[in-house]
Amino acid sequence: PVTDGSRELHSLCAQLEFLLQFDLKEKRSFFGQRKDYWDFLCQGLARRRQEHEGVRFVTSLDKLKTPVGRGRAFLRYCLVHRQLAESLQLCLLDPESLREWYYARSPFLSPQRREEILGSLYELDGVTFHLAL
Repeated sequence: PVTDGSRELHSLCAQLEFLLQFDLKEKRSFFGQRKDYWDFLCQGLARRRQEHEGVRFVTSLDKLKTPVGRGRAFLRYCLVHRQLAESLQLCLLDPESLREWYYARSPFLSPQRREEILGSLYELDGVTFHLAL
């Protein structure tokens, strides 16, 4: 199993975060806080389901104060529960929402790139992650 001490884990998480932030439009909350990929994921999942367990878990963690911290915790949760590809796929189903959150260079706006990314993420479902949540 992959654990917190794995160098590959840190590289994977950094790459996932880079991908989710690449060409992300700058948005602000009502109170002026910058929105991040966490907000994109929450909105996308809320449109598709009642409530995602990962979102509920992350929002219950009082120590997490920033969207980036919540996003990182969500990625870790999804890796442990083998839900990353499915969760991201649900967020990527709505092209209008994608254009609302991402500029044209985002690989999520390219059907071919999106398929390649999701294919790689579905392969991660075969990997066991034992991470501190």
